[in-house]
Amino acid sequence: MSAYQIGVIVGSLRLESINRKLADALIKLAPSELSFKDIAIDKLPLYNQDDDNNQAASVKAMKAAIRACDGLLFVTPEYNRSLPGVLKNALDHGSRPYGQSAWAGKPAGIVGASLGAMGSALAQQHLRNILSCLNVPVMCQPEVYVHVDQDFFEESGDIDANRRDFFKTWMQAFTQWIEQHAVEKA
Repeated sequence: MSAYQIGVIVGSLRLESINRKLADALIKLAPSELSFKDIAIDKLPLYNQDDDNNQAASVKAMKAAIRACDGLLFVTPEYNRSLPGVLKNALDHGSRPYGQSAWAGKPAGIVGASLGAMGSALAQQHLRNILSCLNVPVMCQPEVYVHVDQDFFEESGDIDANRRDFFKTWMQAFTQWIEQHAVEKA
């Protein structure tokens, strides 16, 4: 069986993003049934409905990448108790014009990391609300709200050995979620 292609959308543009590090570490823990492709959101113009019939090349490329995926992995920080603007901008672009959403029906998982104690909980809740509106089935359990402390990542970039089993379990549940929705589509 070939691997399921998973699009990875990181809601942070920062070069040293802990969410980028988390995404990379999760990919290392994934079962062989999944393969991953980054979906770039850093070059998208600000969404403007006037551009729906003449979308920028970066928007068209993002939408094509989403459509080519079997599922999505969102890894996002929390900014001011919500999701980052760059992620909301990508969601808006991918859903437009009306009736041509690239997101619809793509099963997804959400994780997020923060230096704060809440570990992106509110950002994830807001993201779940938006994805529900976009007809994206989101895995509900187990939830992953990561508080990153100084010991979270090892020098190699891997998740600390004491926490790794939890994230392996999450990746297995995510794989089952993708497989379940692939069967439903078949």
